Amino acid sequence: MKFEMPVFACPDFNDAKFRGAGEVKCAKVEKKGVAPRGFYLTTHLPTFYRCNGTWQLPEHNSLNCVAVLKEGKIAVTEIRDLEVGDEVVLGRATDGSEGVLVYKEGFPESVYAAPGRAVETAYTTDYEQLFAQLEYERDNGGYIVWVLGPSVVFDYDTRVALNHLAENGYISCMMGGNAMATHDLEGGFLGTALGQNIYTQENQPMGHYNHLDLLNEVRAAGSTKKFIDEGHVKDGIIKTLVSMNVPLVLAGSIRDDGPLPEVIGDTDKALTEMKKHLDKATLIIGIATMLHSLSVANMASSYHVRKDGAITPVYMYSIDITENVTNKVVAARERIAVVPMNTNVQDFVVNCERALIGAVAREQVEAMEVPAEEFVVVKNAQREEAGK
Repeated sequence: MKFEMPVFACPDFNDAKFRGAGEVKCAKVEKKGVAPRGFYLTTHLPTFYRCNGTWQLPEHNSLNCVAVLKEGKIAVTEIRDLEVGDEVVLGRATDGSEGVLVYKEGFPESVYAAPGRAVETAYTTDYEQLFAQLEYERDNGGYIVWVLGPSVVFDYDTRVALNHLAENGYISCMMGGNAMATHDLEGGFLGTALGQNIYTQENQPMGHYNHLDLLNEVRAAGSTKKFIDEGHVKDGIIKTLVSMNVPLVLAGSIRDDGPLPEVIGDTDKALTEMKKHLDKATLIIGIATMLHSLSVANMASSYHVRKDGAITPVYMYSIDITENVTNKVVAARERIAVVPMNTNVQDFVVNCERALIGAVAREQVEAMEVPAEEFVVVKNAQREEAGK
């Protein structure tokens, strides 16, 4: 299946209904981080602004921000990031009459999510589209962002599949929380996830200590990268991303164990770091995390301006076994370029790897891998010796 990227069609501003459109009105910020009264609140949908007689579309958009006019260009800005003197667009109308036009009609009908998705829905076509789209984005300079919950890394085959996807260029950036990264590192360090053998599912003696032992060791090393460079981690997606210098954004939560040194506990800083990558995103895949998937769904633009000037939708795939999660993501994206899939998240990742990389390449990689049991036995012996 070949993926054909839909292209957004801009409105005809020569049409009579736009001839009498007004210019945007602005007011200056008087206090840092405080918008002037009557500010226009942005959406992630395509929004045109009329400045100096010309309609312009920002390179990306985001929900619940403000539009700032800087040197004739509109920049979508978080209210907390406003500086004194910034010119903030005012108004509440979105029909163009006040110089602001929200125009989602430029997307073809095929971009909109079909209603009524459920666990009983057939997903063969969705899988085929995703596989083709992943190849398209990798081969055409796209930016593929994965948003993962911890359950994705609790399975042996899934961890292997994620590694292969990253190594073959299908992951440009990964986002998640402390738990996802912690349990993946636990798997590479001790061969367990929450104390359970990641392959056999056998509970290990005192295994509930394992992820806390891991956190303690990483914090003692000073950073995840240093801990990995010292040879403590056999495998896992975090090790692969670190070795490949693929961006990893970990946003903290109130009850994080540890956390890992790289976890961003300041929510403002975490949001800023996430948006830095989401503004570049051309494809987003959110798996098994309602909190992070919904956060991304609200922050990410619904469109992306490509290097050739083409305006294309930013697709978001929401993968979860629970319909409530995917339905919320669809609503947050206003049905535009969002594909909900209710399925086992671990099987989903393995399906992607098998379709995109294939059995032959996988067998070649696995032939060179050190058996997990052998690695864990050695590392445990080293830990016991160090503790004497």
